[in-house]
Amino acid sequence: MCGIVGAVNANSRQINREIIERMNQCIVHRGPDDDGFYINKNVGLAMRRLSIIDIAHGKQPIHNYNQSKWIVFNGEIYNFQELRADLEKRGHEFYTNSDTEIIVHLYDEYGADCVTHLRGMFAFAIWDELDDSLFIARDRVGKKPLLYAHLPNGDLIFGSEFRSLLAHPDISREIDWQAIDSYLSYLCVPAPQTAFKQIRKLEPAHWMRWKNGKIETKRYWLPDFSKKIKISEEDAIDETLRILRESTKMRMISEVPLGAFLSGGVDSSAVVALMAETSTQPVKTFSIGFEEQDFSELKYAKIVAEHVGAEYNEFIVKPDAIEVLPKLVEHYGEPYADSSSIATYYVAKETRKHVTVALNGDGGDESFAGYERYFAMRLAEKYHKIPGVVRKILIENAVDFLPTSELKRSRARDLKRFVKAASLPTVERYFRWVGAIDRQSKADLYTADFAHRTAGYDSSETLKTWFDQSSGNGIVDRTMFTDQQTYLPNDLLVKVDIATMANSLEARSPFLDHKVMEFAASLPETIKLRGTETKYLLKKAASRLVPSEVLYRQKMGFGVPLTHWFRGEMKEFLRENLLSEKFANRGIVKAETIERLVSEHINGERDHVWQLWTILMLELWFQKFID
Repeated sequence: MCGIVGAVNANSRQINREIIERMNQCIVHRGPDDDGFYINKNVGLAMRRLSIIDIAHGKQPIHNYNQSKWIVFNGEIYNFQELRADLEKRGHEFYTNSDTEIIVHLYDEYGADCVTHLRGMFAFAIWDELDDSLFIARDRVGKKPLLYAHLPNGDLIFGSEFRSLLAHPDISREIDWQAIDSYLSYLCVPAPQTAFKQIRKLEPAHWMRWKNGKIETKRYWLPDFSKKIKISEEDAIDETLRILRESTKMRMISEVPLGAFLSGGVDSSAVVALMAETSTQPVKTFSIGFEEQDFSELKYAKIVAEHVGAEYNEFIVKPDAIEVLPKLVEHYGEPYADSSSIATYYVAKETRKHVTVALNGDGGDESFAGYERYFAMRLAEKYHKIPGVVRKILIENAVDFLPTSELKRSRARDLKRFVKAASLPTVERYFRWVGAIDRQSKADLYTADFAHRTAGYDSSETLKTWFDQSSGNGIVDRTMFTDQQTYLPNDLLVKVDIATMANSLEARSPFLDHKVMEFAASLPETIKLRGTETKYLLKKAASRLVPSEVLYRQKMGFGVPLTHWFRGEMKEFLRENLLSEKFANRGIVKAETIERLVSEHINGERDHVWQLWTILMLELWFQKFID
């Protein structure tokens, strides 16, 4: 596990070693144990290493048998021993026991198709001296980040984080305003966009080849929801457990201390239980809560740990948001406003004091139908078929009369929100449900100048692309497929990667094994979402591992008390940043609108917490990276 950086100069210009070293130093937190460089003619590769496997001999960059190909690699390949055995039968000889060396030999054997043999998380770069070409690739789901800039002169610059690329003197900080509009929709910037016009994200399941200043890019994997298998419920439970057990066991290979995040939810509970089956010692688990939380899942986490005989470590923290936010903004490198990143950062920070590797339950919701919005999408499709006149007279008018509060969430408020969106076309409906700031709010917020800069751009196209691509499937599968290509890699995996790597901690996710995802995609919708029961199959499988009281209860999530903070300790911080002349001069949000939102929220008249949080994180990014 590490971070990587590199540059290739077109026209045979000599690489500046000092620049490569400066880029590499920016990601020292990703690999505090070691560094390595390959600099030759017009190419420079570098890496920082967090030693996990083959600690003694796995120093990068690593080369092939005749030193004609050199690799820098970030990630873990869980089937590397199996791949090594096969390559040795084919005549390949190895000088380390690392998974990194496997990749460069696979590239020798299969070329670009080497990525299809890998089972794990990865971002890597291979320089071929014989061909004067660079090959870079990213894992199927997008666990490991890879940013790049292809400059007008043909040069290619790449790295694991924005700060590395921005340390290169040829990289511009010019803003991509369409990406900012996307951010205000999704709380993050969806790939391949970034907030910087010159920098792009290599999308998950893609490889890129650079040669003579030109680039070629190709997607090599997509989950297929269209090919369904016929399977009984009992057999589906057995196979779910078998493949999750295999995936979890593979992710327990480590030469350093290993543990797990335990939230008390279905996914992390199942992972911890499966770890306990394999481990010869009690599994170290780590759970976190906030002092201000009105409710907590910690009691369920403790029940799971006791049931499987795991070591339970609980941390109750009082986050200093004003102190931690600048750190998070710096590490993310572009606007990012998923507030659960604060909790993830703190649990990673505490966990790193005890272990170097932590397994988690990420990805279970997107493969096994864990969100309530999947049921809502199915219900809305049926609702949409009711004649419009009937919907308007009998349902919508009646729902309008239901008493609701702007300050407190209730079933009546949720029902109003559902009915308001249910009549919309599929993509527009989902865009409204998952978006942070909807179209109407943007019309009220945006200045004339910013509206002009983003005119003609529709951020909902990010969703439409994937809904359209899966149009032959049921609505639940289409929505999960879209989430796997958007919400999962653009938001959730970015959050976990940044929060863990900022603390030099490696996170592993058994549910994100591509074989687990492919199996889940092959299952009928009805076995994943049964009536209103989310994760129906997964809960059935997990009930063989942990107590049912943990599984069959209302999902709480891990909320950050932002509303409380904005009316308390962060009140002045909010005002100082969003009501300043500097922010007004950005020309993005109307001064009078933001003044009204701040005033109404602080005074308790309305709850504008998500709009304010999203805009605040944008302003903090401007201060750090643009000013």
